[in-house]
Amino acid sequence: MPIPKAELHLHIEGTLEPELAFQLAHRNNITLPYPDVQTLRDAYSFTDLQSFLDLYYRLMDVLRTEADFHDLATAYLTRAAAQGVRHAEIFFDPQAHTQRGIPLETVIDGLTSALDTSLQDHGISTHLILCFLRDQSAQEAMDTLDAARPHLHHITAVGLDSAEVGNPPEKFTEVFQAAADLGLRRVAHAGEEGPATYIWNALNHLGAERIDHGIRCMDDPELITHLATTQTPLTVCPFSNVRLRAVPTLDQHPLPAMMDAGLLVTVNSDDPAYFGGYVHDNYLGLQHHLGLTDEQLRTLARNSFTASFLTPERRDALIAQVDAHTF
Repeated sequence: MPIPKAELHLHIEGTLEPELAFQLAHRNNITLPYPDVQTLRDAYSFTDLQSFLDLYYRLMDVLRTEADFHDLATAYLTRAAAQGVRHAEIFFDPQAHTQRGIPLETVIDGLTSALDTSLQDHGISTHLILCFLRDQSAQEAMDTLDAARPHLHHITAVGLDSAEVGNPPEKFTEVFQAAADLGLRRVAHAGEEGPATYIWNALNHLGAERIDHGIRCMDDPELITHLATTQTPLTVCPFSNVRLRAVPTLDQHPLPAMMDAGLLVTVNSDDPAYFGGYVHDNYLGLQHHLGLTDEQLRTLARNSFTASFLTPERRDALIAQVDAHTF
């Protein structure tokens, strides 16, 4: 059985496997621009973040109804349980759906119909994180937050994702402050394709409590020291980094150096349907390519719960499961 772990960097739209995409397309009378599942799977090959996003948003069109979002979340939870996930903090992109004419209520009601019973059905507790698209305007982000106000009992945090380069975090200072005023936690993608300065800006302008990706911190010794001292969590996604060419190969991934520097690093799958593996697959890939020891994997699993937004009681109980795990 895989070691118990939390997944903290997971886009629910990025769990759309080709088989489910075709099922939902058939259900909604949509014709995909691919003749079969294998041809679509072959298209999951990218040269950079933007080439991935182009396919990601195009394929998302099959998600139309509450049932579609329910089935998407259920499929992820089933796979995640088999990967040892005991807690998941799940990103979703409201703007990517409302811009297509899908009501926000449809998205949230569909997802939460699966997430609300995920602990009893799959042994996984969940939190939902509403992400703003950074390549859209700050006003649109604020409008999205306002539209989400009736649903905040379902939402734990806000995040910032999509195309990083040219879209610095400080653009969203006002909406992140508004989210904080509403009692929401704050996380932000920074330092994957973008520079280390984006990480500083996410911390200083957005009040980010967790940095998603963050691998470019290794370019800035002062930032490394700051992150290590504050124990600000980093949600690293190794398979994603390689598939999007942010890191040349898994053998060259900076994660061991990040751990050696005392950073609070976690391992996650990001968009697993597109990047070739779910979260435990990432653990195994790191162990194979970088020679991580069982004890290092145990540290990463502990970190995942430490970095979560769980209550102290559940966090400590899950860390105890990690400590008791035998490989």
